[in-house]
Amino acid sequence: MLDALTVNREHKDTVFRMLYKEKKELLTLYNALNGTDYQDPEELTVTTLENAIYFGMKNDVSFLLDSRLMLYEHQSTWNPNIPLRNLFYIARLLEKYVNECGHSLYSSVLIRLPEPRFVVFYNGLRNAEDDMTLKLSDSFKREEEDPALELKVRFLNINPGSNPELMEKCRTLREYSEFVTRVRKCVKEVASLADAVERAVTECIREGILENFLRSQRSEVVAMSILEFNREEELKKLRRSEYENGKAEGKAEALFLVLEFRWTVPGWLKERILKEGDALRLENWMRNAMDAGTLEDFLRKTGLQEGGKGKPEKQEKMIMR
Repeated sequence: MLDALTVNREHKDTVFRMLYKEKKELLTLYNALNGTDYQDPEELTVTTLENAIYFGMKNDVSFLLDSRLMLYEHQSTWNPNIPLRNLFYIARLLEKYVNECGHSLYSSVLIRLPEPRFVVFYNGLRNAEDDMTLKLSDSFKREEEDPALELKVRFLNINPGSNPELMEKCRTLREYSEFVTRVRKCVKEVASLADAVERAVTECIREGILENFLRSQRSEVVAMSILEFNREEELKKLRRSEYENGKAEGKAEALFLVLEFRWTVPGWLKERILKEGDALRLENWMRNAMDAGTLEDFLRKTGLQEGGKGKPEKQEKMIMR
């Protein structure tokens, strides 16, 4: 059964997301972050977009509470583009909110919106401050004192020893951090990744770390932990390939890694991608790979087919405008 779970490339959940599917746990985390004392989990409305996928992964969780629209996300790898990703996501979320409320953007009445707030919980291996703010304007080519468009993300380090006050207030978050640390420790000590994760889960249950959660969803947690660890490794390979190879070669290798992580890539497609020398075309294919829901959808968007060359360069440049 474990093998069947681990090879399912279409499984988009994460352990963090599984843990905070429970409204009670989500409310506890909200209270710990905001110094509030809400008691009724039913006051919280989950608004996560189930079909919003970026790089094969869903946004972890979003919800409405107290006229605030919260977006929480877990990250185990360093990514300075989080504000831009959240901009894309919040646009879809607010569009859905306005449509469901029956509002018209052309109305003479001001549409009242919940205030969006963005939080990332980081437990990667790169050194990071306990609490800092990532801003969309940091990515602007031209620096402005008062940018017309801004989005701020609160970036919290949840590795052991970081943010002790927050960890004390939210036991689930603290124990999640301890669980991830234990998995990493076992991976270093045990040859088989599956055996290492199984050992980490067993040790955590024995020591009372996320005990009830791990007992009730052990198979799913093991499968997701293996998938997440493999994803971390694939992202490291992706960054290495872009750095070590030339521009086109690096983009081709990166694209193949993205496709291989999400789906089973046929030999002809791998060969076609790795032979492509046009960096602009590869960049466009990468965008299509991130947007596509299936391999067939990616092939349709790019026009790639066995024995063919894909869409002509002129057409691709028009698409990117």
